[in-house]
Amino acid sequence: MSDKLKQAPNETAEKDPADWVTGDEPMTGPQRSYLHTLAQEAGREVPDDLTKAQASDLIDELQQHTGRGSS
Repeated sequence: MSDKLKQAPNETAEKDPADWVTGDEPMTGPQRSYLHTLAQEAGREVPDDLTKAQASDLIDELQQHTGRGSS
């Protein structure tokens, strides 16, 4: 097998939301919906004017708080 065909180690391709090109755009509909579901479970309120990057960070935080999204 040539070196070019070997797979890279198991690394995540995820970028930091702060580095996203579209991170300063308004959050998407699916982000808003999921955030409201998580926030309800966590007993928190979510502002409706979050950016995509802010929404992603808050989703990560609320997933840890609620236990959702963990393997």
